[in-house]
Amino acid sequence: MKLSRPLSWFLLAFGVWSWVIWVTFVKNLVKDGSGLAFDDGHPTAYFWVHLTLAVVSFVLGTAIGVIGLRGLRALRRTS
Repeated sequence: MKLSRPLSWFLLAFGVWSWVIWVTFVKNLVKDGSGLAFDDGHPTAYFWVHLTLAVVSFVLGTAIGVIGLRGLRALRRTS
């Protein structure tokens, strides 16, 4: 299957965007002072659920970005 150049760029940009957003979110989650993420210094269920969401998003963002990068490389080889 061949991907178009715009689709490949979109997938690569989505992968990068996913990393930027979720890294920022995890940093904010770790620094949370509201009591949602930590209770007496111990992680809460809120923390673990959101950390799991972030890890899954890192994996999916990486996979989608790699597909976009491979699509761009394939287009460059055929041009």
